[in-house]
Amino acid sequence: MPENTTPSKARPLAIVAAVAVAAAVLGTVSYTATKPEPRTDASRQEAASGQQLDDATAQLVELARRDGRDPLAQGRADAPVVLIEYADFRCGYCGQFARDTEPGLVKKYVDEGTLRIEWRNFPIFGAESEAAARASWAAGQQGRFWQFHRAAYTDGAKEQGFGAGRLDALAREAGVKDLDRFRTDRDSQEARAAVKKDQDEAYRLGATSTPSFLINGQPLAGAQPAATFEQAVEAAKAQAAK
Repeated sequence: MPENTTPSKARPLAIVAAVAVAAAVLGTVSYTATKPEPRTDASRQEAASGQQLDDATAQLVELARRDGRDPLAQGRADAPVVLIEYADFRCGYCGQFARDTEPGLVKKYVDEGTLRIEWRNFPIFGAESEAAARASWAAGQQGRFWQFHRAAYTDGAKEQGFGAGRLDALAREAGVKDLDRFRTDRDSQEARAAVKKDQDEAYRLGATSTPSFLINGQPLAGAQPAATFEQAVEAAKAQAAK
C-alpha cells in the first residue's frame, strides 16, 4: 500500500496522463466492439489514443537520468530496465520495500546488469522528511547514499525521528567520513535544490503517495509483493529486447 499526501502545482505529466489515455483506449475498444455501424472513425480514434498512450509512456521513459556519476543510483547506466523510485524516509511502506523487496531485486537484476535503480527524494511528511532527504543527498556526496538509505530504513529507525543528532548518527552508521562536510552539505542550497528537483518531478507526474515507481515508464504504486516487481522487470526487459 502507498502512503498518501496532497499533490501540488504543475501540470500532471505521465502517471495521470497515461492512466487517462489508457482508460480512453479501453473505452474506445469496448464501444467499437459492439457498435453496429462502420467503425472507421472509431478505429481512427482508437489508433490516436494508442499513439497518445505511447507518447505518454515515452515521456516517462525519458525521466530516467542514466547518469553514471549519480550517487543516488545503482546499476549500469545502460541497463535495459530502469526503476525510478519516489520515496520518503518517513514512509513505512517505503521502508518495507527497502528491507523486504529491493535487496532481492538488486541481487537478481542489478548485479547482473539488467536493472538500474534511480532514487528520487519525495519528502511529503513534513520538516523531518525534508531534513532526511537532504541528509541522504549529503551522504551521497561522499559516496555513502545507499549505506545511509539502508540505515535510515532499518526496522524501527523512523520511529526515532530525523532530528539533527539522529541524522549525524545515521551518517556515522553509513560510514560517512567527514561529518562536518556532511552537515554543511545537508544544509546547503545545493541539497535543497536537488531535493526540490526530485519532488517537483514527482508532483508533475501526479504522484500523490509513496512509494511510487516507474519501471521503463510503466507506473507502479505501493510496496507491492516482490513477484509484482519481478514480473514488471521481466516484462520491461522483454520489451526492451524488441
